[in-house]
Amino acid sequence: MSLLEEVVLDLERHSALEGWDTAPRLYALVRSVELRRAEPELADQLGLQSDADTLAALEQPALPEQSAVEDALATIAWPDAVEGCALVIERVVLPPEVEEEIPEDEKEAVAWAAEHPAREDVRMVVGVLRDGTRHSALRLRRHDADDEVLAGPDLVPALAEALAATLDPDEPDAAARPAAAGDQDRPAGG
Repeated sequence: MSLLEEVVLDLERHSALEGWDTAPRLYALVRSVELRRAEPELADQLGLQSDADTLAALEQPALPEQSAVEDALATIAWPDAVEGCALVIERVVLPPEVEEEIPEDEKEAVAWAAEHPAREDVRMVVGVLRDGTRHSALRLRRHDADDEVLAGPDLVPALAEALAATLDPDEPDAAARPAAAGDQDRPAGG
């Protein structure tokens, strides 16, 4: 199992323990070796062993509530020390046959989807690395069991693309965007 697969599945298990109906959470993924070098006290607090090379998931401040997650991701650029990032988010999924019934007004559509009898709640954990590696885990509320979690590299491609864009140093406006709040990193779950 790759380091990214391991951290995505760890985040999924951690999220499952917290339960459903939670806000999206964004994590910086940092190599434990780099974290021990730059922040030895935080590495000790996280229990990172000195000889293990893992990815540490550092929870970032909450994403702005007033904007779509995709819009918030478009404003993020990570410092070079960040190896990758991951997002934990819940969404309502509807079957394709009801798409034409969805109201055009966004607020009405959200309320309509929340009450639809064919809705499915899904928790998605998507992680990407600077080298392009991706991994995702999906848990359906209706099948809320550890052995029912779907995992793979291409389960949520649009969200993986949005996350990968936060790591792209080649964007012309990357220098103008604020960096993620690396000074305010918190360990997963705390």
